[in-house]
Amino acid sequence: MLRLTLAQMRRSLTRLTAAAIAITIGTAFLAATLLAGGVMTRTGYDAVTASYGHADLVVKGDLDAGALARLRGTAEIKAIDPLAVVGVGMTAGQETRWVNVLATPSDAALGSLEVTQGRAPQAAGELALPTRVANALRVGVGDTVKVEVPPAPDATDGSGAKPAPSGGTGADPDAAHQASARVVGIVSDPAGAWSQIGGAALATPGDAVRWGGVSSLTQQTRTYLVMRAHGASDDDIRAAVHAATSADTRVLTRDAAATESIENNTGDGHVLVAIVLGFAAIALLVAALVIANTFQVLVAQRTRTLALLRCVGAGRTQLRTSVLLEAGLLGAGASAVGIVTGVALAQGALVGLRHAQLDVPLPTTVHVTPAVVLVPLLVGTVVTLLASLVPAQAATRVSPIAALRPAEAPVAPLRSGGTRLWLAAVLAIGGALGLLGAVAMGHALAGSTLLALALGVVSGAASFVGVLLGAVYWVPRCVALVGLAVQRSGVAARLAVANTARNPRRTAATSTALLIGVTLVAMMATGAASARASTDKQLDEQYPVDVAASSDTPLPADAAQVVGALGGVRDVVAMRGANVGIGGNTVRVYAPADAGADVGDVVRDASIARQLADGSIVLPRQAGGTEGDQPVVLLDPDTGEPAAGAPARTLAVHPSGLGGFDGLTTRATLAQVAPDAATTALWIRLAAGADPSDVQDALESALPSVTLDVRSGAADRIRYANVIDTLLAIVVGLLAVAVLIALVGVANTLSLSVLERRRESATLRAIGLTRGRLRWTLGIEGMLIAGVGAVLGVALGLVYGWAGAAVVLGNTGDLTLAVPWQRLGSAVLVAVVAGLLASVLPARSAVRTPPVAALAVE
Repeated sequence: MLRLTLAQMRRSLTRLTAAAIAITIGTAFLAATLLAGGVMTRTGYDAVTASYGHADLVVKGDLDAGALARLRGTAEIKAIDPLAVVGVGMTAGQETRWVNVLATPSDAALGSLEVTQGRAPQAAGELALPTRVANALRVGVGDTVKVEVPPAPDATDGSGAKPAPSGGTGADPDAAHQASARVVGIVSDPAGAWSQIGGAALATPGDAVRWGGVSSLTQQTRTYLVMRAHGASDDDIRAAVHAATSADTRVLTRDAAATESIENNTGDGHVLVAIVLGFAAIALLVAALVIANTFQVLVAQRTRTLALLRCVGAGRTQLRTSVLLEAGLLGAGASAVGIVTGVALAQGALVGLRHAQLDVPLPTTVHVTPAVVLVPLLVGTVVTLLASLVPAQAATRVSPIAALRPAEAPVAPLRSGGTRLWLAAVLAIGGALGLLGAVAMGHALAGSTLLALALGVVSGAASFVGVLLGAVYWVPRCVALVGLAVQRSGVAARLAVANTARNPRRTAATSTALLIGVTLVAMMATGAASARASTDKQLDEQYPVDVAASSDTPLPADAAQVVGALGGVRDVVAMRGANVGIGGNTVRVYAPADAGADVGDVVRDASIARQLADGSIVLPRQAGGTEGDQPVVLLDPDTGEPAAGAPARTLAVHPSGLGGFDGLTTRATLAQVAPDAATTALWIRLAAGADPSDVQDALESALPSVTLDVRSGAADRIRYANVIDTLLAIVVGLLAVAVLIALVGVANTLSLSVLERRRESATLRAIGLTRGRLRWTLGIEGMLIAGVGAVLGVALGLVYGWAGAAVVLGNTGDLTLAVPWQRLGSAVLVAVVAGLLASVLPARSAVRTPPVAALAVE
């Protein structure tokens, strides 16, 4: 049977090509995903171990300053340092940056940063900056920067001594707001240990404590790096640590500590790999439909061959084995090609990422493990075998008498199966009801989002499986219904519609393969569009002003005119502000500074401006805004107590979604409550398409004499939109693999149709059908199959996308269901055009065969 199987495969090589391409794409996707997971794991492992420097051991646990001092005094430990990071604000000239600072290690082997210029800090007031920060602040070795020093708690640093005064100031750090620090070195992060937080600087332990505003470095971490003394063993270190600390302190090797950190802190990487593997499973499912379709046709076309084999003594088991053996060889061969392709793609992507000079350290080559080879090979082969089970069973039903019949094009009529129909109906209807229940749960019950999401995923999957099981009943009818409108356009269209109806099972399988991919693409696009619309609505309420710039000191009189002339600014309203007490809460209340100014010109949520009236105040709910009349009193800005001589006035409070903790009132009302309120803020509405970052930079440059606190709701809006768009692009890119395989299936179906209808096409050519019309017939057939599958997929994806958005965002009260018309229309258009392109090669084969040769009796 092996020789016979190989001979049949050689004869059907062109017919098996599409199935081989499908399984190659699927296994390449799977292999690349596994390799990407390995790169992610290795990158995370290398980054974690890099932060440990060359430490011999890592101590995990809570240590106080006394325990740390005792460990530093033991003979077994050469050096032990806390691995702690503090955040420090630094200013040089007009530039300000937030910098992560590490303490200079007591032993160079415990350090993860490398000094590339100058030296490491050794005395108070010295600093070593990373290259990126030094360039941003425009400083070098020997220059001075200003460090923001928060009020320091009465505590000791990691060495047990009270922090010394900051170098260069001679002032008590509890009273100082800034300290001068001299840059003595430039450091690099060669292993990317701190690349995820933007790099790190070095300072002495005392300065790190003082500048970071922390009580001690031991309060900032549970990780300590240890260097063994000469001759000490790991067991000696463990004994010394346990003798000096609590029982729950653990001593780990660098590898064990890194593995634990990755499992605890970077589990999302494994989740991401699992999600991408889910997309690979979808691609393989679509490939299975293409494979099953191919083998069904092959078995049908080999009816005479199989019958002759039965005549000469071949048994049913042998025929079944032959088909399965063919499928196994095809699956194994295509999977091997897919593995090689996947490895090449992953390596190419890795080279591209390295050339992009990202801040994340990446390996030079992918690491091909046995799992990367065996899993895709096994999965690809098993999927191919499973897809061929039904065709293999059909091969056993061929009777010997079939060898004596004339060769005819195989026809697979649509037969009703009671069990399949009932199962499809139960899954589809039950899943739909469960999906409605999940939507209701997510909308009505606060805090049940995860439960509702779980129910929605299970119900949605069940209903989709039901739809797919029943596709053989309703997809051909949808194609036929569309065909009624199409076939009026001419002879070619009528022939194309008739061809799709001749084998409804194959039409259903091909359209279903495309339907799966398009449904998922449309679902993600719809869900993302709804999430974006809902997020925009929430941001309009929480951040009703595109850009709000405030200052602790009065703004220049012409500030609004200066800012209004900047590019990207549409409207500016200067605001007066004062601190008032309302219901026990301190609230900053603003009102327009100019009589002719209209707050409605700058706020995005029109309902906020409509609530304004003399004698009232609009408050955000998080600032204690509750509906009703409440006493309002002006507060002293220095003491926070009611200002001397300021009477309490009763104002009507209107709660709103106004962002932050600032309130809004009318100009006349603020004049009654705080008649001396100064102009301290600008509310800005950006022009369409303006970049908030550019406007913010221009704003700060336009008012250099004022220290501005700039809050940009527009920047948050764009950031959320970019996150959603990026995730959508990634997901659609992953799902595009399944769509590509489905389009290969469309081309495969058309190719097999050409082979089956070879004599029929020749007859049509003989009676006058032109080559152009024959090509157009196949083109219309491909567009019908692809177009109907795409339209049905879009409709299903729209429903599932809306349901998912309703489940996740239903209890926020800001659910907005959106339809991404452009993306959905593009999906249908691409599918129709791809269906037309898929017909090119089959049509070329059809018109090349002379009518006389095709009509010859076989």
